[in-house]
Amino acid sequence: MASKSVERLLNVIMTIGSRRRIDRSKLFAVIPAYAEATSDQAAERMFERDKAAILALGLPLITEKDVLDENIVYYRIDSPAGGAVLDLSTAEYTVLLAASRAWDDATAGGAARRVRAKLLSLGHDADPDLLRRTPRGAVESLPVLSPLLEAVVTGRSVRFRYRPATGEPADRHVEPWVVGVHHGHWYLHGFDRERSAPRSFRASRIESFPVLGSAATAERPADLDLGEVLTTMLDSDDRAGARVRLEPYKALALRDRAGAGLEEPEVQLPQMPRPAARRLILAEARWAKLLEPAAWRTEIAQVLSDIRDRHAAAPDLAPLETAEARPAVRIRSTQQSGDHLSRLISTASSVMRRGEVDLEQLAEELGITPAELIKDLEVLFVCGDMGTGWEDFIETEYEHGIVRVRNAEPLRRALRLSAVETTALLAGLAALEPAAGEAEETVASARQKLLDALAAGSDPSDASVAPTAQELAEAAAADESAARTADRAETVLSAVQGALRADEGSEEAHLVIRYSSADRAGTSVRRIRPLAIETDGTRSYLRAYCELAEAERAFRLDRVVEVLDADAPMHRPAGSAGPVLSGRVQDGAWLRLEAPARWIAESFDATELRDGADGVTYAHLPAPVRASLVDAVLEAAGAAEVLTPSDLRDTIVTVARDAAARHDT
Repeated sequence: MASKSVERLLNVIMTIGSRRRIDRSKLFAVIPAYAEATSDQAAERMFERDKAAILALGLPLITEKDVLDENIVYYRIDSPAGGAVLDLSTAEYTVLLAASRAWDDATAGGAARRVRAKLLSLGHDADPDLLRRTPRGAVESLPVLSPLLEAVVTGRSVRFRYRPATGEPADRHVEPWVVGVHHGHWYLHGFDRERSAPRSFRASRIESFPVLGSAATAERPADLDLGEVLTTMLDSDDRAGARVRLEPYKALALRDRAGAGLEEPEVQLPQMPRPAARRLILAEARWAKLLEPAAWRTEIAQVLSDIRDRHAAAPDLAPLETAEARPAVRIRSTQQSGDHLSRLISTASSVMRRGEVDLEQLAEELGITPAELIKDLEVLFVCGDMGTGWEDFIETEYEHGIVRVRNAEPLRRALRLSAVETTALLAGLAALEPAAGEAEETVASARQKLLDALAAGSDPSDASVAPTAQELAEAAAADESAARTADRAETVLSAVQGALRADEGSEEAHLVIRYSSADRAGTSVRRIRPLAIETDGTRSYLRAYCELAEAERAFRLDRVVEVLDADAPMHRPAGSAGPVLSGRVQDGAWLRLEAPARWIAESFDATELRDGADGVTYAHLPAPVRASLVDAVLEAAGAAEVLTPSDLRDTIVTVARDAAARHDT
């Protein structure tokens, strides 16, 4: 049920919006909460809070004084044409709605919830075909993001508790400069007041809800690029352009870095620091051999040998048994009255603009259950123009699964986005872009309209900091764009999008793809019927019916190396004499993680963490993908050790031994 403040705000909006204007004394007399306040001062304070909430919704609340008596104050809500709102095509509206869905529903902050509702208030019908071809949950969503974004665009400091990669959790006081996405994860970069220096923070390691503080004082650097900032963390004076030998159709990330073809046996990486190159090559150690520089090759051979030796010995399980269990971090972003009010107004606006809407469809668009939608309609039913009586209350119907709303004309308006909400939407677009395919131009035009709205000061309270929000969005977009595998990705996505548009029974709905699996050498050729593009927050997948497997399968989009002619024969890769890396570790795995490898626990969604001595973390991973975990242990360069199960340790011994032998020659 809605809070009293939500009902009061809705009644205030209906009462002001139902007439040309209303004076302050009349408004205070007809709104029960104001009339029943304990004092005039209490009613004044309540109304001031309500005015701020109404402006935050994007409603143009206008205050006017009587020309003859300045003691009389009138209020009105400007007509929908009186304030600029986003003028979107159906395709642009659809990609913005998809961008709002890029935030995971379960943990999206208030900004993401309000964005979804405010978009619906525009009254557009989305293109169902385009919406079906866009992924959900394409960006890591955390409840701490909303206050961080707000701190950036309002130029304020923020306090939170942070667990670094090394050391114990500590309270931090930071002036955020940029919040953006890097390789599917959120990062904050800003000025740390305690350390009097710039610092970067991974958002998933923030263990308390950030609290907004005083205004920022440190000067923000010009042309700040988040990707460059994070890259310098692996910087070194030892830099070179490494030459690497690769298996055909494997190590695709390295091939993309080098701009090399799928079958080229040797590639030349661009100039980069030794630590960065080492990490890239270790992550692909099953398919790659570093040729030059020779000194780097010797180091990699030694790292792999150390990993082999550690896993060949019996694991020391005693510290795991005595390590102290770490309580789960629970940061909840409770729904604010503004979130609920946005949804109520958007529900009424959307239904009135469309005449009638299917109840289940509307609930899905709002990201709530049908039962929650019915409760919202019940709230609308008891609200209205309090100045005329019950006959002017909102009428809602939802019988037989069809929703109708009448007598709510003041709510029939598009809600404008604040700078914080626009920034959240821009971040969703940045995450959506790698899977946009043929919709890339639409994504670009929708982004430009959002940036133009920011520059024009579509939200007066945030207009002074609009450039900061724009720079933030561009940094996030540029980072995601740089990670794309341009030519190959464009070809694959274009073919997938075309197949998703085609009729189910038609030949155009099928594709023949060459797929490079992570768990075995070689490639397979499969005839598939694409069903949907999905994501787990950092990777995009194609869910499709595979004729070779005679079942539905999920194919990682970045491992679809090419689309072949329709008559190409299907085949599986030849058997390998190496260890079996297919499937998942069904009973889970325990890992010992030193500080540089704590990212493994986050990437594999550890269900239990224990803190040991000397900064060691023990993590339990539930049913991790075997091949991906083996690659992660190698990438950690000795900072990660699998403790159980024993067969996984044996697999790592074999893989590390073979990779070390290749580099030792």
